[in-house]
Amino acid sequence: IQAGGLDSRQLETEIEAHLKDGGYLVNPQVGIEILNYRPFYIVGEVNNPGSYQYVSGMTVINAVALAGGFTYRADQDDIIINRGGSQGSEVQAMLDTEVLPGDIINVTERFF
Repeated sequence: IQAGGLDSRQLETEIEAHLKDGGYLVNPQVGIEILNYRPFYIVGEVNNPGSYQYVSGMTVINAVALAGGFTYRADQDDIIINRGGSQGSEVQAMLDTEVLPGDIINVTERFF
């Protein structure tokens, strides 16, 4: 079963259908739980840039807190997220913007 691109509920439905259509079970009930997410990365003007474990519902301010907070040179109004890694699309982010697994958060430097 191809799971890429499906959310957990869609994957549950797909597995249930394969079990039923294959004659394995009459009324299958499947539950999906995600144990590990891909990490996110935070670089730029934070005290401890690096890779961090993703937690569901995380926002940019949570990510910055995990990275030890902003440096004194950080431009808190100019935060860029690369969705899906370095080749992904760029999103201008605010402190309450949701972070997704695999995101790269770049906190830029402010110029005086």
